[in-house]
Amino acid sequence: MTFFDFGETIDNDTEFVFFGIPWNYLSSLEIVDSAKAPQKIREISENLGLTTEMGIEIPKLKVVDVGNVAIEPTNIENNIVKIVKFMKSIFSQNKRIIPIMVGGDHFCTYPVVKTMGDSFDKKSGFGVLIFDAHLDFYKSYDKGKYSHATVSHRIFDLEYVSNNNLLIVGTRDIDVPELDITKKEQIAYLNAYTFHDIGFNSFTDKILAFFEKSNAKDIYVSIDIDVLDPSIAPGTGYAIPGGFSYRELWQILRKLAENINIIGFDVVEVSPNLDLLNNITSNLAAKLIIELISFISNK
Repeated sequence: MTFFDFGETIDNDTEFVFFGIPWNYLSSLEIVDSAKAPQKIREISENLGLTTEMGIEIPKLKVVDVGNVAIEPTNIENNIVKIVKFMKSIFSQNKRIIPIMVGGDHFCTYPVVKTMGDSFDKKSGFGVLIFDAHLDFYKSYDKGKYSHATVSHRIFDLEYVSNNNLLIVGTRDIDVPELDITKKEQIAYLNAYTFHDIGFNSFTDKILAFFEKSNAKDIYVSIDIDVLDPSIAPGTGYAIPGGFSYRELWQILRKLAENINIIGFDVVEVSPNLDLLNNITSNLAAKLIIELISFISNK
């Protein structure tokens, strides 16, 4: 079974590659089972309509589903290497591919971002936009320096990522150690409440202005499902109130896709075992993915 029954073979016309990283060893919550999300989201897509909200026929989108990275659950270093090799294999077949990763916990984003950034000759044009209820900026957490709660810090540690080209959006659950680090490093972030204080246009313009100022032209987008309010996305480990609605995030992503070059994106931290019986969170994730694909493709 593939996502929306897309094919599995990359060719010269392929624009997007969907793949899963079924790995949640670096989540700090034992109740989470986000490793099952890639397959669950594929299954969910079988029951969804074959047009996007704006009427684009999904089967006509140039997407392939190349399966999952073969993960060894507790072997962190080996898994990082495997994910990098998996992505390099994709790019060796088509350099223009836009990767779409489904986790897994949020640490899965780190090796994907690293591979994307490493592939650029002129790294000054690379930027990272993270949607998350949390900063994930601990220096070390739980099992050590590699954790879903340290992922933003590990991305920041990459030589071509700085406070000029890394932006975190939707925050509303920040711990004191993270706040101290982000203040010291002058990390840019937009709290979720700001959206309602200043409105959609001003909020989205702040995101666009950040990357315009940094001259980052090629943006990787990471979406932790907990950026959404848990009333509509309960199937995740840290269900923090005060997040975006589906429509609000849909609007933000639509405007961003119209104005910046999104070179890849992911959706992480969906935990099907914590979802409602009607699979609302997995449904939402599948819809969000295909809608964002259509926004990028339509541009």
